[in-house]
Amino acid sequence: MYKTVIGLEIHVQLKTQSKMFCGCDNSAEGKEPNSLTCPVCLGLPGVLPVANRQAIEWTIKTGLALSSKVADFSKFDRKHYFYPDLPKGYQISQYDLPFCVGGEITLDINNEKKTIHLTRIHLEEDAGKLIHAGEDSLVDLNRAGTPLMEIVTEPEISSAAEAKVFMQELRSILRYLDVSDADMEKGHLRCDANISIAVDDNLGTPTEIKNINSFRMLERALSYEEKRQIKELEAGNKIIKETRGWDDIKGITYSQRSKEVAQDYRYFPEPDLPPLEPRKAFDIDKIQAEIPELPAAKRERYQKMGLARQDAEILAIDKTLTEYFEKVAAATEPRLAASWIINELKTDGIMTIVPENMIEFLKLIETNVISGKIGKEVLGIMGATGKTGSVIIEEKGYKQIGGEEELSEIVDKIIADNPSVIASIKVGKTEAIGFLVGQVMKETKGQANPNIVNKLIKERLK
Repeated sequence: MYKTVIGLEIHVQLKTQSKMFCGCDNSAEGKEPNSLTCPVCLGLPGVLPVANRQAIEWTIKTGLALSSKVADFSKFDRKHYFYPDLPKGYQISQYDLPFCVGGEITLDINNEKKTIHLTRIHLEEDAGKLIHAGEDSLVDLNRAGTPLMEIVTEPEISSAAEAKVFMQELRSILRYLDVSDADMEKGHLRCDANISIAVDDNLGTPTEIKNINSFRMLERALSYEEKRQIKELEAGNKIIKETRGWDDIKGITYSQRSKEVAQDYRYFPEPDLPPLEPRKAFDIDKIQAEIPELPAAKRERYQKMGLARQDAEILAIDKTLTEYFEKVAAATEPRLAASWIINELKTDGIMTIVPENMIEFLKLIETNVISGKIGKEVLGIMGATGKTGSVIIEEKGYKQIGGEEELSEIVDKIIADNPSVIASIKVGKTEAIGFLVGQVMKETKGQANPNIVNKLIKERLK
């Protein structure tokens, strides 16, 4: 029997103002290559690094949010390897004494809870970036020295879909904590996936997949590699411990290099940085108090407010959406607010309609001033013009027809015009009432109150 075993190594680019060990600007996106560098991040002789306090604090904050144990004693280490985008010939990282140990993230998979445990959370500096131009490779060191938080999971993820859900939940948590933009497409959130196939409880041989920069890629790459390894095992072949790349165009993984022999990084304590006692150097209680309500807690609270599980999930996973929803729901019926925000606005719409205008709009819906059908049109105009719903209704004459006297004549006409529909309703096909309601709505250009129309039609049919 085959069992898929997946562990993730996730690098999170922290959005501090300056780099990890120097004062260079940390916003490398869109900047002239090699314009955000200094002797420290260029690795010039005689320079000394100084640790970024904010980056360490945010690592501790993330660890606390993920139920990790903050270390009493920690240090930085030198990790040696030679690559063109690593100017010093080593990376300042952490080896045996990371800032945070353990931790967990609980996922909701098909309405069942599953907890994925973490091994560690440590802090290091990023390397530069290679730009390949034809047969040449150019080096941009703007990113060299950017603070990277590495989060390592235990090998407890059991499917490609589960890995994707884990990464989406982690991204949401990081955005709630406001420590990273966590955009995979922009490289703020990067992931290496280790996958193996266990056979009858015998551990399999893991392969590492690199070049994954979107949730879709992660799921596709792991799904492919899972099938590839099972196919190899069924053919009687041995899985080789190796690093594989992901080709998103071809939809395949490919061999990059063997990992049969472990690489010797020659770790030793960073001599230019003193060891740290995080619990003494930082106010842990204060950092803990700054952690906001996280997605899992929001989902639970939203469901207690009466929201459907799926709606609670959609809102809680998106920090921008949930902040907007909470402002609106505080002054309106939460389920109504959730329905309109999720189905009609999503993230793009909330950028153009301020919460105050959305609250006024929903009250127009609640009090039957306009119907839902007209409401969709009004909302579109609100987004395009910035006008309030009441102004648009006045200008367009969209006020809902709710009086029975006004609607009675129209209902009688529709009933008279559709004798065959009336006959089918009388023999038990009551769903045809919806057709009659639709005809009245069409006749009134969507301005009739559908509840009143329904009531009038049923009274006539009696």
